[in-house]
Amino acid sequence: MSEVKKPPSSGESGGWTRFVTARPRLSLLLALVVTALAVFVGGGVAERMSSGGWEDPDAQSTYAAAALEREFPASQPNLLLLVDAGPGVGAAGVDDPAVTAEAERLTALLAGEKGVVGVGSYWRTRLPALRSEDGRQALIAARVLGDQKTATEVLDRITPRYRGEHGPVRVSLGGPVAVQAEVTTTIQEDLLRAELIALPVTLVLLVLVFGSAIAALLPLGVGIVAILGTNAVLRGLTEFTEVSVFAQNLTTALGLGLAIDYALFIVRRFREELAAGQDPAGAVGTTLRTAGRTVLFSALTVAVALSAMAFFPMSFLRSFAYAGVAVVLLAAAAALVLLPAALILLGERVNSLDLRRLWRRGRASGAPSGAPSGAPSGAAVETGRGWGRAAGLVMRRAPLFAVATTAGLLLLGLPFLGVKFGTVDDRQLPKTAESHVVQQQIRDAFPGSPGGGLTVLAEGASGPAELTAYRERLAALPGVVRIDGPVSTGPEARYAYFSVIAQGEGVGPRAQDLVGEVRKVDPGFRTSVAGQAARLVDTKAAIADALPTALALVALATLLLVFLLTGSLLIPLQAVLLNALSLTAMFGAVVWVFQEGNLSGLLSFTSTGDIETTLPVLMFCIAFGLSMDYGVFLISRIKEEYDRTGDHEGAVRTGLARTGGLITAAALILAVVMVAIGTSRVTNTKMLGLGIALAVLMDAMIVRSLLVPAVMKLTGKATWWAPGPLRRLHERFGLSEGEAAAPPVRPEPLPEEEKVPVGTA
Repeated sequence: MSEVKKPPSSGESGGWTRFVTARPRLSLLLALVVTALAVFVGGGVAERMSSGGWEDPDAQSTYAAAALEREFPASQPNLLLLVDAGPGVGAAGVDDPAVTAEAERLTALLAGEKGVVGVGSYWRTRLPALRSEDGRQALIAARVLGDQKTATEVLDRITPRYRGEHGPVRVSLGGPVAVQAEVTTTIQEDLLRAELIALPVTLVLLVLVFGSAIAALLPLGVGIVAILGTNAVLRGLTEFTEVSVFAQNLTTALGLGLAIDYALFIVRRFREELAAGQDPAGAVGTTLRTAGRTVLFSALTVAVALSAMAFFPMSFLRSFAYAGVAVVLLAAAAALVLLPAALILLGERVNSLDLRRLWRRGRASGAPSGAPSGAPSGAAVETGRGWGRAAGLVMRRAPLFAVATTAGLLLLGLPFLGVKFGTVDDRQLPKTAESHVVQQQIRDAFPGSPGGGLTVLAEGASGPAELTAYRERLAALPGVVRIDGPVSTGPEARYAYFSVIAQGEGVGPRAQDLVGEVRKVDPGFRTSVAGQAARLVDTKAAIADALPTALALVALATLLLVFLLTGSLLIPLQAVLLNALSLTAMFGAVVWVFQEGNLSGLLSFTSTGDIETTLPVLMFCIAFGLSMDYGVFLISRIKEEYDRTGDHEGAVRTGLARTGGLITAAALILAVVMVAIGTSRVTNTKMLGLGIALAVLMDAMIVRSLLVPAVMKLTGKATWWAPGPLRRLHERFGLSEGEAAAPPVRPEPLPEEEKVPVGTA
């Protein structure tokens, strides 16, 4: 057994390593003060978040919607009161005199509410679209003014006066503003439940990984600090930009999951150094110079992937970019400042409260000879029992594993070829949610989809004759069922609008095609198209325009960061391709489950037959970043072993043996957090949580365990090649987990049962 060379003392280190090792109590105190401030700052963040932001603010449909709200509030109702004639009402239904009188009273009362404009109803207009086909229900429509926060406050104020029984009728509330308010409330409740599920399960898993209760509590403590910091970051962001309420769910999950990942990595390396004979301060110094660098690299790669969403114009995606980058860096900071300080103060006591003593005592007589004496509990993670054998098996049959794994992942991704994109609506909510019930009743029982269709805004027409001619041209377009209007602002007709009802569903293919046809018509004055179908068309166009730039950023930044980590030309290319391949199962499952409705009963959601347009972008950026997180953990250890030994296959085997259990444990814990998020009653949040959990597990258990060692075996020592100029660039600027100051030393041998011949393909 070779002698372990002590690393430089903490006094020889620079930056935060010197500060943390020299002043652990001060570091811990500062971190706790910052955390306390975060608790204060982050209070009430959910109330300031938005459930909107799905549209392109510069799109024609967004401009038209804003102009219509300003000039014709009644044309864009966002609040619907469903008036249901009670069982005591005769065959006349909503036309019964008693029902009519009560409905007129409610309409007049609503028209007098502050912040509510454009009130209309079936009883005032007698429009057939506002009356159900069986005559038992009818609608009162209105526009609640202001942004989402203001509109929600108005809704909360007026709802008690309208919901429920009113003489011969019963009133329920629906419309976009009611849907948004209910989505926000539901997500807040679901997030609390998810945290109550995730934290105790995570603690149990950490105890199983480390054995020691003290060691298990450290990553969880770092995760809690990251969650509290996340809320403060989100609260600060709401002062400057719109932040989606969905961001709170996912960034909280990322803050907890990544903080635990990083803490696992650091605690594991610290315990290795203690077992090798270092004192606590020296062990922390070595850990920060090695695993700490890897954590920084990992945080950068995840942050780069998330920052790509800032290239998209929708505030829904931008909010994830801003919040996600901040949360990743916060999780890394907590792991690199708070945790090392705690480890120095704990020292050998990190292995206290050994909850697996009896289990290990039963195995003591059969302990592998290669395990270091005094090895801490949790040896399954730290010695990698079995992972060396698995790596050897994969490399002996590298072509088979590479082809079979790649083919299997591509097969799982095939359903995504049939993806259909749509918009967010009330069906995100549970079937029992009031606004969902109201909107579903409107879809099922009312003709003409009230509030649906296209709204065409006309500006600058010379008079009624021009508007009439334009209407005739619109009516001649294929797929037009009916045109209502024009409705104008007055005799000069500076502003006017038409309501255009298309064949098929309100956001179906025919309606989307009709948007393009309407926009091609040039009447000689300015026109613009609003409505759900127009918003969907514009959103897809905005994503298509920004996607190449975002993907290029992710790819180039990943190539650069992995090159700086490894000095290899081939490994960065492998990282990008294999990470992308690891996401195929997630995208295939999203379509098969949530678009096609498979397992909808088991998972309790309503399939809309499509996927919200921005979600695949969001899921790609998050899942790709997490894949790089695990990729950096594995590659950095393989690189360290290769630099020390020059043995390519041995480095792959040892790297997987030393990190395989760690990556799997981290993936399981993060998957638990994401599945807890996936228990949400809001479909998009459910899709995000379950989809990313699947991607994380596939990456850790399939790609890192099978595909990476198989591909690295096939590429051989060429894996580490780089042309001369790039080698010199890496020598000057590159970083790695290895100790630059220490001479090459062969690592401790793996246990005998892990030694597997890997010389044959």
